[in-house]
Amino acid sequence: MKRLLSIELQKIWMNKASRILTLAYFILLSFIALIASIKFDLGIFKFHLAEMGIFNFPFIWHFNTFIAAILKLFLAIVIVSMMANEYSYGTLKQNLIDGMSKKEFILSKFITVVLFAFCSTVFVFIMSLILGFSFSSYTELSIVFSDLEYLVAFFIKLVGFFSFCLFLGILVKRSAFALGFLFVWNILEWISKGILNFKIFPDSKFADTITQFFPLESMSNLIVEPFSRLSVVKNLGKQIGVANFKDYDVHFSSIVIVLIWTFIFVFMSFKLLKNRDL
Repeated sequence: MKRLLSIELQKIWMNKASRILTLAYFILLSFIALIASIKFDLGIFKFHLAEMGIFNFPFIWHFNTFIAAILKLFLAIVIVSMMANEYSYGTLKQNLIDGMSKKEFILSKFITVVLFAFCSTVFVFIMSLILGFSFSSYTELSIVFSDLEYLVAFFIKLVGFFSFCLFLGILVKRSAFALGFLFVWNILEWISKGILNFKIFPDSKFADTITQFFPLESMSNLIVEPFSRLSVVKNLGKQIGVANFKDYDVHFSSIVIVLIWTFIFVFMSFKLLKNRDL
């Protein structure tokens, strides 16, 4: 396994575009800290984002994982490019000639996906601790290390999403087309969700029951948007008479659905590669 991972990391590091995108991803993750410096001064309307509680423990785990997940597209480009380059440069065929089995090839890609997700999670964990201890009003350890399930959800979300990208990279063979397919699939899920919610089941929750099984929607459900949890937003909602009944918890069922999709994507990647004439 160590050998397979070493081979993949060398391929990524030797590719200039992949190297730049990977570094850009982690640099942009660190830019979350810049949110703390954002201040608005519009006459009598003044607020400092850090003072709104976005970096308070344990809310910071929810906020940072949600924001960091938005940036996952950078690594998605690396992953689909990683597969596209295998076909473009003939390294896939060469690896197989050198004795690597197709199962080992897919395993090497999946290990790389898991490593990217793990490094991202550790990075967000460390950054959140630094920001939290710098700005949080609550620093008791029992509070600091509560709600860590958001980090688990973040890790699983990245593994699931990157596995989808890996499958698309193998399916389409070209990074631009694979990313285009990902974009189109996302739009199709939005359209399907809209039709189910507003046309077929407008007066029930049955549409949500169905859409929770969509691949991208299931990943999105792992970490719900955190902004409406802020006291400022809640107070504003009360003033205008809008009640908030949103469920922000990380549910085990959502984790299971994404893990099943992850297995499906990796299995389909292997089957596709196994049956394809290289």
